[in-house]
Amino acid sequence: MKKVHFIILLSLICITGSMAQTTQEKTPETETEKTTELKEVTIVKTKKAVEQKADRTIFNFSDQPSLNTGSVLEGIKKLPGLIASDIAGMMFQGKQLDVFMDGRPLNISTNELNAFLEGMPANAIEKIEIITQPGAEFPATSGGAILNIITNKNAKNYLSATYTNSTSATSYDNVRWRVNNSVLLSAKNKYFGWQLNLGQNYRENALWTSLKNEENGGSALLTATEADRVGRNNFIKSALTFDIGKDRLLLNYDLTHNNNNSQTLSNGPGFTTDDASTSGGFRHDAVVTYQKKFDNAAKKLEFRFNYNRNSNEFQLEPAGSTTPLLDNASQQEVLNAKVDFSHPIKFSDEGKLNVGALYEELMFDASNRGVTNLDYKRKTASTYVEFQTKFDKFNFILGGRAEDYNISGNTDVAKLVEFDQFRFFPNASAQYNFSNAINFNMNYNKKITLPSTSALNPNNTNYQNPNVEYSGNPNLQPAIFDNYEVKLSAFDYAFISYNMSVANNQVINRVLLTNNRVVNTNENIPEVKIHNFNVGMPIPYMLFTKGLAETMKMNVNPDTMNFLYVYAGYQYHQIPKVETNGFWMFNFMSQILLPKKVKFVANYNYVIPRGNYFYFIAVEPLRNSLDFTFSKKFLKDQLTVSLFADDILNTNRNAFNSFETPLLISSKQDTRKFGFSLNYKIPTKNKLAKENPSLLNNEKKEEGSLINQ
Repeated sequence: MKKVHFIILLSLICITGSMAQTTQEKTPETETEKTTELKEVTIVKTKKAVEQKADRTIFNFSDQPSLNTGSVLEGIKKLPGLIASDIAGMMFQGKQLDVFMDGRPLNISTNELNAFLEGMPANAIEKIEIITQPGAEFPATSGGAILNIITNKNAKNYLSATYTNSTSATSYDNVRWRVNNSVLLSAKNKYFGWQLNLGQNYRENALWTSLKNEENGGSALLTATEADRVGRNNFIKSALTFDIGKDRLLLNYDLTHNNNNSQTLSNGPGFTTDDASTSGGFRHDAVVTYQKKFDNAAKKLEFRFNYNRNSNEFQLEPAGSTTPLLDNASQQEVLNAKVDFSHPIKFSDEGKLNVGALYEELMFDASNRGVTNLDYKRKTASTYVEFQTKFDKFNFILGGRAEDYNISGNTDVAKLVEFDQFRFFPNASAQYNFSNAINFNMNYNKKITLPSTSALNPNNTNYQNPNVEYSGNPNLQPAIFDNYEVKLSAFDYAFISYNMSVANNQVINRVLLTNNRVVNTNENIPEVKIHNFNVGMPIPYMLFTKGLAETMKMNVNPDTMNFLYVYAGYQYHQIPKVETNGFWMFNFMSQILLPKKVKFVANYNYVIPRGNYFYFIAVEPLRNSLDFTFSKKFLKDQLTVSLFADDILNTNRNAFNSFETPLLISSKQDTRKFGFSLNYKIPTKNKLAKENPSLLNNEKKEEGSLINQ
């Protein structure tokens, strides 16, 4: 069998011109006159750094030192088209993201989500897939898009072990260290397979903020803070799988513990404070999955039961005081059961029918000084049907999901506004395949976003002083989205797309000013339209040295070549009765192979200021960072060593104006850091061991439905 490489070249038009590239697939060579007995065959599949599919974009973290040298949050902030901040939340190409881990919703968001992702080392991640067109089999509450963090590796028929470490430091007023370690163990025998991933994250970081009242040509300081923070995070992810005849039973249990503290100095008109805050929490997640196997591999039946418990505590204590200023806690429990069934149908060239059902209960309570002031309950029952088919060069998906919601609760003073509704959420996709490498896709889906419990929580779980207050809003209502998208993809890496989301009752973060007191809360806005234009493509450097004709003749792997990946996106928020401006996002990622097989990756992200993000106007770029990574493999590729420098120019900072207020909100973190990382795969003598299916189960759609073929 001939070893084959893939080559990419773009056929998208940009200012610099038109580029095209061909791919060559692996084809076996047959000989009619003689045969050769092969004693051993080794097939090596090279992972793509970025894979562009019809309904999702997949980013490989495990083999990308430029992404996996820090925390998960730091890694995803480098992804082209993704915005992640305390004010902006998390969006990808303009779509609000619901965050999953290993195919299951995390059920946390906003500040809690950022803290969770900041506490998890990126080198514990296999890959991240952003599902931009979630179909009926995903909950309608997934919103506009899903960010699925995949931590699982494949178990082998022998004990395998991998150790990873990342160490970095920042130097501003003080030297602050960030260290994480993780170990992955896995094996499989004739009775069962098992996997254990455990690790820790320790991080020291600083945050400087200021809030100013700028009106009548003057500027008055409302508050300035300097926070010195320490975060500690420990996690265990475990899995067992049993083969029961043809069927499989999977057991998963995850435990995460965080313990954080902060020392904050603040000042403002008439006050100076010195406060210490502590926060901590436990997150338990247990899953039982039973997969029924059939002779026809396209026929699948799966049952899953999931229990999740997340508890958090927060205290704020002024210096010299024995009585906390804030003493808040919360606990959330989620219980769900689901069934999914896929059956091939002979309606067309290829066809499949997916059906399933889900029942879920969520219970959340929040307390202040031991007194419960929010008791929130949500029950969801849903079912879906989705039909996939293919006719010649056309692929079609048509589905619908029915969900019934029963949301109720009480605060310490009143009942919540109940939400007791039955809703239907259709979705449809059509794709035309010009070739195996080029396709055009159109998609529509209706989704709903239920307010997160962190947004509902009436208690402050953030720092506050006499001029700053944070509070949730227990009476937030769900938001309904209609999402439309058209997209042209070429050779996995290159794409051009336009999407629009029309949202009713969109939940947004709002900062208001009343009598020199800044209040940070959440509210619904009646209507908003979010328009997005996105384009991404790699440009091989050999195009400039060898020309287009010679480049097209080359047969190389794009992940082992010198190239520049260019992403540009334009986002515009259209809000009735509000004058808004759009903004451009740019990402440039350059990969250069240096002598001695050293790989150099430079990553630059920039968002043009003056645009509106809902009710915030960016005075400075949302993202402005230049990052360098040098990596090399040693010991027969068992050891990978990386040296990295993030935000080299120290330009990453935020500054916003808040709509209809004279507020200027500015913040700066110690984002310029330097460090190294190690990834060591402990060698084994059994080099012919066969890989088995993954233990940490994902949604069955991960590897692509019919629309992706």
